[in-house]
Amino acid sequence: MQKKLTTTTIRQRKLTNQPITMLTAYDYSFARILDATGVDMLLVGDSLGNVMLGYDSTLPVSMEDMLHHVKAVCRGAQHTLVVADMPFMSYQVSVAEAVANAGRFLKETGAQAVKLEGGQELADTVKAIVNAGIPVVGHLGLTPQHVHQLGGYTVQGKDLTAARKLLTDAKALEESGAFAIVLECVPESLAAKITETIRIPTIGIGAGSQCDGQVLVIHDLLGLTPGNTPKFVKKYANLRQDIAAAVSKYITEVHNKSFPGAEYSFKDAGLELDKLY
Repeated sequence: MQKKLTTTTIRQRKLTNQPITMLTAYDYSFARILDATGVDMLLVGDSLGNVMLGYDSTLPVSMEDMLHHVKAVCRGAQHTLVVADMPFMSYQVSVAEAVANAGRFLKETGAQAVKLEGGQELADTVKAIVNAGIPVVGHLGLTPQHVHQLGGYTVQGKDLTAARKLLTDAKALEESGAFAIVLECVPESLAAKITETIRIPTIGIGAGSQCDGQVLVIHDLLGLTPGNTPKFVKKYANLRQDIAAAVSKYITEVHNKSFPGAEYSFKDAGLELDKLY
């Protein structure tokens, strides 16, 4: 029987040069499908605010929203390591509150790790969470919870000062005990430099091929996201179009009475319906 992946397994992948795969998941059905594919990690991202809840950013997502969805994903993930995103203002107020909220994910949902956004300024918070026995994934570069501070969803680390800060932040997260770091929208050369400098895995999203692994939002990968998607997204399917076509066909067949046909209906087995009254 396939064993549950652990944080130790993920760290060892860097040492053996085995690329790490991560995808987002937000519900039980998708978690079961993805778990069966052999993907290494499932991230229950606060991107569920955009993908599942219809918000225009991740900022409105609450702890209760996250706990609800992480529980569902953990029920479907038998082998894959599940990482829960800590939502905006669940870890910024105080170290004690951050530890308590991080603990809820492991205690109440079955997740194996949490993810939070930020670098040096969160070093003490990350260290306290790790010291409480809770594995942490860091997140640097484009950090969506800081969108207003960053001035939009743009590439980070484009000048030497910004690049130096990202490298320093990555080292700080490693020293604080994080077991992996997501690098989002970072120039490929900088992501490669960070990857070769630190001893923990880097998971890229819009950060080039030299990271130790890659992550994508599953709805983007499957072509379920309406409108334009970011430059770094590769659509491996166009399920939005396929779903729309299937539903249109269903509507047509219901309207013209061709569904349900005989093969989808039950026979009366000789019922004498005139005796019902």
